[in-house]
Amino acid sequence: MMHRRVLALIAALALLTPTAVFAETAGVTRSRLANGLTVVVRENAEAPVVAYSLLVKMGTRTETPDNAGISNMLQTMLVRGTEKMNGEQIAAAADRMGGSIDAYGDFDYSEITATALSRNWPQMLELISDVAFRPTIPDGTVRAVRDFIVRQIRNRGEKPFDVAADQMRAALFGTNPYAWDPLGRRESVERLTRDALVAYYQRQYVPEQMVLAVSGDVKSAEVLAQVQRLFGGAAAGKAPALSIPAPPPMAATRAVLVVPGAQAQIFVATLAPPFTHPDYAPLKVMTAILGGGMASRFFSDLRDKQALAYSTGAQYPARLDTSGFVAILGTAPANVPKAEAALREQLARIQNEPASAEEVAVARSYVIGSQAMDRRTNARQAWYLAAGELAGVSHEFFDTYVANVKKVTSADVQRVARRYLGVLRTVIVQPQ
Repeated sequence: MMHRRVLALIAALALLTPTAVFAETAGVTRSRLANGLTVVVRENAEAPVVAYSLLVKMGTRTETPDNAGISNMLQTMLVRGTEKMNGEQIAAAADRMGGSIDAYGDFDYSEITATALSRNWPQMLELISDVAFRPTIPDGTVRAVRDFIVRQIRNRGEKPFDVAADQMRAALFGTNPYAWDPLGRRESVERLTRDALVAYYQRQYVPEQMVLAVSGDVKSAEVLAQVQRLFGGAAAGKAPALSIPAPPPMAATRAVLVVPGAQAQIFVATLAPPFTHPDYAPLKVMTAILGGGMASRFFSDLRDKQALAYSTGAQYPARLDTSGFVAILGTAPANVPKAEAALREQLARIQNEPASAEEVAVARSYVIGSQAMDRRTNARQAWYLAAGELAGVSHEFFDTYVANVKKVTSADVQRVARRYLGVLRTVIVQPQ
């Protein structure tokens, strides 16, 4: 059996160009086509399903204030029409394969994501290549999609939580492109035209900054052969060099905004390092201690004991560049002064008092379990494979990250709390 597998891999490699790179580790096969496209395949025969993630190093990180939102709008357009079929036909074709296909833009990456029954995996791979490399971006559809996204942005402006999140991003990041949501800014999206989308597509959709990951009931050799046939002809090229403004230096600020609603939202935040930084693991554990689920301090103290919160939590998203830690509390408008003070007290406490060994152990388990839960499906497995490769840390990074989380101590938590929580920005959104 193993002998036949090796022969199949050799046969697939024979179809690749001489400059392709190939490697296989821990059940994951990785190759690089001559045009720069990286391909990662994970064989998983537990269910007759295959998932695909085509990630492009394109998102708000590659945008400017003038075209904020162009990545997500471009992705939305890709599944609205190709040279072979329109948007309805694309959706119908995916449905016939027992799956689906979609595309969206995010902060660091943009993704074309798809699933199919394993017996239809070659057809879905062909559909993905068609969407990625032969989109038509029809002008009439551009106008409809642009109007739809503008409505989504307008709706965010009517939701207190979204307003607080957007205002906090702007306060933390200033002119840095992480300052806006992937949907973009209304005034920028309203100016986007088909010509702008096509020009952006031609700059960003180059194989060198793309990773295709496949996870499911497939054979690596067969996938590699089909990828070479469908994707190998894409022209090589280089995306333009990025010049990303740095976030402004941290400063203690407090802004209060009025938005109609039943609750007030309190966001207290600070800048935090990228997910490749050594402090990432201890900061994730700190985040879990403060606001990670029902065992966290925010939930047990601010919500259960003091009855100061309808909802609460803490976020520290993984980013390629400088990220942010955000403490969040939703409360009754009359409770804002007391709730804000209690939230700040918790942020000071974790700096001044070492967390107990039990708290740290529970938080470590929460962080590790959350990632394990997120990686259960083939779709998410494919995303993790692609994201690691595109970040330059390989798909093995996330297993190393788990090992690093297991090593976090109470002293590590207090150290990063003191390093990053000393200066905070505050945004409060409440009714009149």
